[in-house]
Amino acid sequence: MKKFTDILFWIILLAMGVYILYQKGYILKNYEDITVLNAYNQMLTDTNITLLDVRTKEEIKSDGAIKNHILVPVQILERNLDKLEKYKSTKIFVYCQSGNRSVTASRILSNAGFKSYNVKGGIIEWKKQKLPLK
Repeated sequence: MKKFTDILFWIILLAMGVYILYQKGYILKNYEDITVLNAYNQMLTDTNITLLDVRTKEEIKSDGAIKNHILVPVQILERNLDKLEKYKSTKIFVYCQSGNRSVTASRILSNAGFKSYNVKGGIIEWKKQKLPLK
């Protein structure tokens, strides 16, 4: 019986590790990551980019936002994909506060046929690099 519980323990531990790596966007990605500096530089020259903020209105009020963003909080993204349909032919740069929710949002968008890019580090990294906010 002890051997069975030992094996079960290691299986559960492995499953938890895989789950965490998946949630953080380290494995099984169907989208691309992009740094804030690369995103900003592309936004200066490429007009075929849509900027999607997946934070809440309250976070935008307290932390600011990037100019010309579209706000669709990640909690309601799946049921509002039809509102983004007109942006399907663009690159969608997805950002949140720190880069965690944007991983989830990037997966949702990619699964729905969008070309999504997770902006690594989110608005925290954007501000750290002293990039412009509206």
